[in-house]
Amino acid sequence: MFYTDRKLQYPVRVDSPNPLFARALQQAIGGVEGEIRVAMQYFFQACGARGNPKFRDLLMNTAAEELGHIEMLATAVALNLEGAPASLQEEGARDKAVEAVMGGMNLKNLLSAGMSAMPVDSDGVPFDMSHIYASGNIAADMTANIAAESTGRTLAVRLYNMTDDAGMRDMLSYLIARDTMHQNQWMAALEELGGAQGAFPIPNSFPQSLEESSFSYAYLGFQADGSVPEPARWTEGASPDGKGRLSAQPMTAMGQDPHLGPARPDSGAQSEQM
Repeated sequence: MFYTDRKLQYPVRVDSPNPLFARALQQAIGGVEGEIRVAMQYFFQACGARGNPKFRDLLMNTAAEELGHIEMLATAVALNLEGAPASLQEEGARDKAVEAVMGGMNLKNLLSAGMSAMPVDSDGVPFDMSHIYASGNIAADMTANIAAESTGRTLAVRLYNMTDDAGMRDMLSYLIARDTMHQNQWMAALEELGGAQGAFPIPNSFPQSLEESSFSYAYLGFQADGSVPEPARWTEGASPDGKGRLSAQPMTAMGQDPHLGPARPDSGAQSEQM
């Protein structure tokens, strides 16, 4: 069950409406780095979380928070669009419309949503849920969530640097701060799951004795001259999961020359393939 009231999670204020910035904000709503993505990702991870219920609570609480972020950003988009012309017949609107379109305003916000936000990215492409990662493995999901919050925070920082509107910067500073917390909470959850040496390799329930162990901790180089990759942290020393020693080696082809059977007569292939 979800609860709501009439208030925003954090104040949203636009001092100087800017239709172009409204378009940029759409990326934070419906882009692959945006709030719809993380809200749905955490929601579906929570719905499928098994084991200790505190992880489900962690995910569901954060999903609810992200829904509030969508509401904030949608409000910000609408407030920024209040400076856009709704009709070419308005006084001076023809020049404003040309300026808005040439400047990059997304006309779908006007034509399809009446000066409101939409579940789309900055190019007007709908978010199709293809970037929702809910694997059923809690450690894998927490690792995916760190990446999601990292790209989301990167986007929020770029938006912050894109505007000099004090109200928008205030809202974005809040969202950036929440991304900081979310990165840390997912990392803390991984620590609770055992950290690098307890949770990894994911899934930790699969016996490593069944792996082709000679390749479990080998960094493979594919240089044309067959040289060994340059030394780095990932080529030598103890593995971060504490279960092996890292090494490096040039890779050579170990498989066979693949030969497929003839094409079926009814497959539409050429007669030379049959």
